[in-house]
Amino acid sequence: MTLEQLRAVADAGGVEGVTLKGRDGMFLVEIDTRAGGVAVLSKARSAAPRLFGNMASALKLLLEIGITTGSFDASGWNPTEKALSKAARGRGDALREAHRSAAYNKWVATEIQAAVEDPRPSIPHGDVMRRLEGRLARLKAARGVGG
Repeated sequence: MTLEQLRAVADAGGVEGVTLKGRDGMFLVEIDTRAGGVAVLSKARSAAPRLFGNMASALKLLLEIGITTGSFDASGWNPTEKALSKAARGRGDALREAHRSAAYNKWVATEIQAAVEDPRPSIPHGDVMRRLEGRLARLKAARGVGG
């Protein structure tokens, strides 16, 4: 039963009761109808059960529909098996990347500050490049690589 179908059945007085059932680390909503049937709240575009990461989310949705009483069955619930949603995994990855970036930025700032505070005299860029080119030429000659 989709959310829209549940709204229609609830508005018509066709809901006998609801049960929040634990399944692994999530919860689903089981609906008992006055016609004697039992249905599970499903996703809008599939028959897959609509799973909630916590009971509060499921209760909020039921209250919005006007369903204010029900029961719960936590016998199949195991909080250690809670699966992370795609959004939560993405948020976790983003936070890890932000921490790596912050650590790198701190390291760069420390290196720059150390260079600024270095008491040794500065060497002009041209002198550094001549020294580097000389070293590279000596290395190539030692390896027997032509220039």
